[in-house]
Amino acid sequence: MRKLFFGVAIFTIPYTVFSIFMYFIQDNIMFQPQPLASDHVYQFESKFEEFNLWTPDSIALNALHFKVPEPKGVILYYHGNAGNLDRWGGIAEQYTRYGYDVIVMDYRGYGKSGGEPAEPSMYTDAQLFYDHAKGQYPEQNITVFGRSLGTSVSTFLAAENKPGRLILETPFYSIEDIANTRFRYLPVQWLIKYEFPSFQYAPAVDCPTLILHGTRDGVVPFSSGQKLFMEFKPAYAHFVTIEEGRHNNLDEFDKYRASLDQFIR
Repeated sequence: MRKLFFGVAIFTIPYTVFSIFMYFIQDNIMFQPQPLASDHVYQFESKFEEFNLWTPDSIALNALHFKVPEPKGVILYYHGNAGNLDRWGGIAEQYTRYGYDVIVMDYRGYGKSGGEPAEPSMYTDAQLFYDHAKGQYPEQNITVFGRSLGTSVSTFLAAENKPGRLILETPFYSIEDIANTRFRYLPVQWLIKYEFPSFQYAPAVDCPTLILHGTRDGVVPFSSGQKLFMEFKPAYAHFVTIEEGRHNNLDEFDKYRASLDQFIR
């Protein structure tokens, strides 16, 4: 009996400690902001304007507005969980080549934006920028573009509003779905603090939707993107598989660029 007890203890104690550890560090896994000084100067090749929007609870959110002559509309770009506009602005400006202006914001706690990142505020803050864009462009000329964590925010926006198009790069079904894949031996349902339930928003999306995912994505499992795709109305959604594509290199593939060209143009 004593040997059995120690055998169980040798297994359960490390398992419990690791589970508790994962619970407390998940904030650092979920949100990886890099703050910037308020006087930081952005430098990009494209013409852009920096601006702030204030939230109802008096938080200033920093954003960049890339502009083209005679734009067809605007692409609202919601970025992933790490970095700031110094990185994401450089990525977002690539999409001006389609003849659209591009607006990209930093979430709370990222870059020059105030506050602390949190799931509920990401949705309300994203809507704030959507409303800002809707005041300058016809809604049917708004394309919502989400990448990684930003895909859940973008799917929410498309469900709650009527944008012209939705683009999702490396999307996921839910945070729990990702965690179940990556930590399949942990009691994820008891440990997870975040939801980002993209699957709940997808059925209400009524605009053309392009989903792009790589088969070798080591951050968001390819299977999670496929699973989310099944929640969209078949008439609207199109799934593009990027063979051998990883989480951060899809733009290096011809199929990725060709799919965007066809969908946006």
